[in-house]
Parts: sequence; structure tokens; C-alpha cells
Amino acid sequence: MKKRKPTILVTNDDGITSRGIKALVEVASSFGEVYVVAPDKPQSGMGHAITVHSGINVSHYHFEGAKAAFSCTGTPADCVKLAIYHLLKEKPDICLSGINHGSNASLNVIYSGTMSAALEGSLEGIPSAGISLCNNHVDRDLTTAIKATESIVEMMIHNKPDNNLCLNINVPDILLKDVKGIKFCRQSKGNWHEFYEVHKDEEGNEFLWLTGKFENLEKREKDTDLWALGNGYVSVVPINADMTAFTELDRIKDWKVKW
Repeated sequence: MKKRKPTILVTNDDGITSRGIKALVEVASSFGEVYVVAPDKPQSGMGHAITVHSGINVSHYHFEGAKAAFSCTGTPADCVKLAIYHLLKEKPDICLSGINHGSNASLNVIYSGTMSAALEGSLEGIPSAGISLCNNHVDRDLTTAIKATESIVEMMIHNKPDNNLCLNINVPDILLKDVKGIKFCRQSKGNWHEFYEVHKDEEGNEFLWLTGKFENLEKREKDTDLWALGNGYVSVVPINADMTAFTELDRIKDWKVKW
């Protein structure tokens, strides 16, 4: 009997016309039947936002390599919800988000639309992964990221992952020949030192533009994603939606509280 190909949902936060999602569809289509639901415009930094105060417009989109594709006016998390509850006839076997243009390692995962889409998939019981190349330029070569994606998708298909698995995969911006391999690790502690630049529009009105510099707070820790990336490895961090700070819970549970 011919084995059924897995159904793979592909989405992103850079928009349905990005080079990264085209590369992801090309990889995914070699493993299964691909369905694309993605934002009609860039949605970077949207985190896990969903649309609740307005409607969402959905349009058919021609996408080479996909069984069907749709663009929508919603967020990355909206795209996954739309796919599961409205657009697809059955729940996907795998959800893939990316390939993102820019790092989602360390603290950046919190703000990431790419990773929020993947996390939404895992919340719905679909093994999911978000893939990011650590370079923000949209024209950057994707060869290394494509190879990493191939390895990850093959790994997910052949290892029967837990339905709630969500992987945050970041690819170093180096040549494929220089990659040392894939390292499973934890999220590094880091922080953004931010400030707002003052600019003026054509009419002289001031507006503020957020900028800043990222600091790795665990430079010497070799079990983190930032160490892996800085030393030539693709980093793979399993994440979940449970934001309980267990170490803090252990500290505060014996506090005396007046009521």
C-alpha cells in the first residue's frame, strides 16, 4: 500500500511574496502535500496577536509547489487558525513557519510573528517549527537555511514528534560548508537596550522610531542558542506556551501573605 504523504501547512510573518516562504514551500513539497496560508503583507514583530476587532479578508493565491494557497489580511497566528478552522478540510500533520529574514534566537522569540505562528500550530496539536536565518536582508542567500530546513523536516517526519512540539530553529548567516551541524539547546538569556530616534516626516511632523542593541547575558554558556549560532551551529530550541517561572514559584510559595 502506498504510504500517505503528510499534509504540511506553511505560513510566515514576512508576507506571502517573500523569498523565504517560497524556499520553504519548495523544501516542504518534497516531503508532503503543501498548503499555504500567509499574511498579504509583512507582519514582523506581531508576536501572538490575533484579529478580534475587525474582519479578515482571504484570497486565493497561486503558489508554485502548493496544493492550495491563500493570502489574508490577518496576523501569522490568524493564518494558522484560518487554515485549521476554515480553509483546510483536515488538520495538517505538520506546521512550518518561515523561512524568516532575521534572527528569532534568545529573547527575540517573544516578539516573533514567525514563532507565534508555529506556537499556534503546536497549541492546536500539530508538531510545528519556525525557521529563521540570522540576517535581516531579504536578498540574502538562503542556501544554508534551506539545507537546515530539509534536515529539520525530515527529522520531524521520521521521529513521530509529540503533537504539541514546537521548535525554534535559527540558522547562522554563514556558508553551508562552514556549518558544523545542528545543536539542540536552550534559549539564551538576553536583553535589548532600546531607545527611540526622533525623525521628521515631509511636513515636519516628528515621529519616533524604536531602535536598540541586543546584549547576550550568557556569553560563556555553551548550552544556549546564541552560543551555538556564534560557533557555527544551527540552533534548535523546543518551546511551549507555559510561561510559568518555576524557579520563582519555588521562591515565592513560602512567602507570608496577608489577606
